[in-house]
Amino acid sequence: MEVNTPFDLELNIPPTNKPRVIIIGGGFGGLYTIKKMGTKYFQVVLFDKHNYHTFQPLLYQVATAALQPDSIVGPLRKIFHDYDDFHFRMLKVLSVDPEMQMVQTSAGYLHYDYLIIATGMRTNFFGNKQIEQFALPMKSVPNALNLRSHLMQMFEWASMTTNKSLKEKILTIVLAGAGPTGVELAGALSELRKHVLPKDYPTVDFSEMKIYLVDAMPRVMPPMSEKASAITQKSLEKLGIIIKTNSFVESYDGTTLKFKSGEIIETYTVVWSAGLPVNQLMV
Repeated sequence: MEVNTPFDLELNIPPTNKPRVIIIGGGFGGLYTIKKMGTKYFQVVLFDKHNYHTFQPLLYQVATAALQPDSIVGPLRKIFHDYDDFHFRMLKVLSVDPEMQMVQTSAGYLHYDYLIIATGMRTNFFGNKQIEQFALPMKSVPNALNLRSHLMQMFEWASMTTNKSLKEKILTIVLAGAGPTGVELAGALSELRKHVLPKDYPTVDFSEMKIYLVDAMPRVMPPMSEKASAITQKSLEKLGIIIKTNSFVESYDGTTLKFKSGEIIETYTVVWSAGLPVNQLMV
């Protein structure tokens, strides 16, 4: 079988008399399953396309330079180095054959007795290819670092231009999705705006920086209670966050965000955290 890698790969999983459990995905679901199950009665094989686990709730801090990436990631091998019959392989899973009980990876096939798919979720762009092309997702460490780099470039640009209308566009940030990611990121950006950026860029008036938090739902943090949602919104508004609920994003071309209502926001920065569908098997 041809393997699309720079070197020849083999699975090299030792034979076993114990039932073999294959777990696809090294996120919270996969890790906690292994810890609860152990390897006394099972051989456990974990597949993931990365060799580290990411603590996703703190991605927003990486994106705003409050934390470095290595603060929120941990090597998967190190997490389970005390487990005698645990085997990790950094591979992409291509397919599963439930009748033959086989998993196909980018390095070959492996038989299983039990299979656990814990691939998590991916960003939902609701089929809008334009938004997928131009908006910035926030689901992984590379996503967070891309956003951090983008923001720094915007602030550098703002420090150099004297064009007021252009500077307003540069200093406008839209967070599409008022769930936990959008709310946390809005708060972190407001802290940057107040305490950090004025010192780093003294020639820029950051009181003109606008942070929008928008959502198609009627309130922020929709999964939470109405009381918690109201308290969250009030706290964000105190920080100067502009909240727009019942606002469905229709398009974004990299410079202009358009709502279904026809309203537009001119911006170079749209962070997309508006929804999560079930992921395809792409670990």
